[in-house]
Parts: sequence; C-alpha cells; structure tokens
Amino acid sequence: MQNNTFSGLFIGKNVLKLNKVNSTNTYLKDALSKSAPLKEGTVIMAEEQFAGRGQTNNTWVSEPGKNLTFSLLLTPHFLAINKQFDLNKTICLAINDVLTKYIGDMAKIKWPNDVYAGGHKMGGILIENVIQGDQIKYAIIGVGLNVNQTEFPISIKNVTSLKQILHTDYDLQMLLSEICQSIEVRYLQLQSIEASKLTSEYLSQLYLINQRGDFLINGIKESGRIHGVTLEGYLEIELSSGIKKFGLKEIEFIPVD
Repeated sequence: MQNNTFSGLFIGKNVLKLNKVNSTNTYLKDALSKSAPLKEGTVIMAEEQFAGRGQTNNTWVSEPGKNLTFSLLLTPHFLAINKQFDLNKTICLAINDVLTKYIGDMAKIKWPNDVYAGGHKMGGILIENVIQGDQIKYAIIGVGLNVNQTEFPISIKNVTSLKQILHTDYDLQMLLSEICQSIEVRYLQLQSIEASKLTSEYLSQLYLINQRGDFLINGIKESGRIHGVTLEGYLEIELSSGIKKFGLKEIEFIPVD
C-alpha cells in the first residue's frame, strides 16, 4: 500500500494504491463507515481486484497489473437527488475526453455508463450514491478500464483495450492522472453550468445515437433507433410501436457482428 498525489485542485490529491483488494468501491465504502473522514477527491487504486463489481451485480474481470481499477470519492451536495444521472453524464464525458485523445472518434459512451471503443467494450463505470435526507451525502465512483491487457477469458465477449487498438503499453499512473484531471474539469462544470450542456455533449458521444440497432426487450429481439436519454436516465428508443423508454434491467444491447 502506498500514497501518491496528482496535480489538481482536489481530485487525486490523495491516492491510495493497494496491491490486492476485493473491490475498490467496497474498500472505499468501508473506509467511509469508520470515524476518520476522507477528503473529497480521494482515489483508491488497486493492482488487483478479486471481486470487482459492475452494473446489475455483474463481476468485473481484470488481469492484475494490466488495467486501471479505481474508485473516487465525491460529495456532490449541490446536486438534487432527481439529478443524479447528471453525475453519471459528467464522469462518462470526462473519461471519454481522455480516450478521445488516444483513439479519436472511436471513443463512445454506451448507455448508461460503459466505455466503448467502436463497437467493443473497453471499460465500465459504477456509481453508488448514498442519500441522506434530500441530499447526496457522497458518491463512490468505480471505474474499470482495459489498458494493457490483450487476452481475455473466452467467456467475455466483445471487449477490447487500449493496447489491442494501438499496440503499445501505457503507464497506468499517468493515465489515471489524466482521468482525474479530466473528471475535475467536468465536475467543476457540473457545479457551474446548466446541465443541458452536459446532456447535449453526452448524447453527441453516445454509442448508436440516431442509428438503428438490435435490442433484447422482454426476451424478444427488436430493431430500433436510439432517440435519446431522459433527465432521469432512461434510454429512449424509437421502435415500430413508437418511442419507448427503458431502465437498465429492461433492455439489452445485441452486439454488432
């Protein structure tokens, strides 16, 4: 375990690096339950997670020492509870900003918060908000990003990494520093500008926006066009029966061959 510091106002000013942990999100939540408070912007980074978590109780598989697996503490008291998805947009945009510098327009956000390169998954984001009264007490932002890994279990489909695309190794610490700085910029924007700007940028970078794709809806394959995302974070799809909205567990993307 070691401490590092990145340049910036507050995000990444305190970075705790762990060799092995069940989940950086779980580690951070456990630390928050103890008496000693953690500062906003604290980052927990792990060389290896043996019980990494994704959306809807999925596991996140990552080869030790090859990828970025970290969690970030934020305290967005300024954000109304019904605007929680704005934080999702903010983090997705921040990571996409960094990846765009490396892979250009291949970098996409797949609703609600997957990191995509072209039609392949490169990473994911898991945001866990703790609500107290009418306020978000704190948010734990978990990020997994495939960086230098080139071989994946046969059971994991449709994935890629920076190295698979660009055929070179990347310094994980440097990449984490870039992401922390980008998150800080976007997070400060969230506090100072109207959310509509974040929404328009989020939609412009959304995977399959205004394109037809195949989806699994209630166990039935349907073709539709992504129309947008509601303020609450529901995905809007134009189907033959009209525009319908779906939550995370109600729809599944069918990968393009």
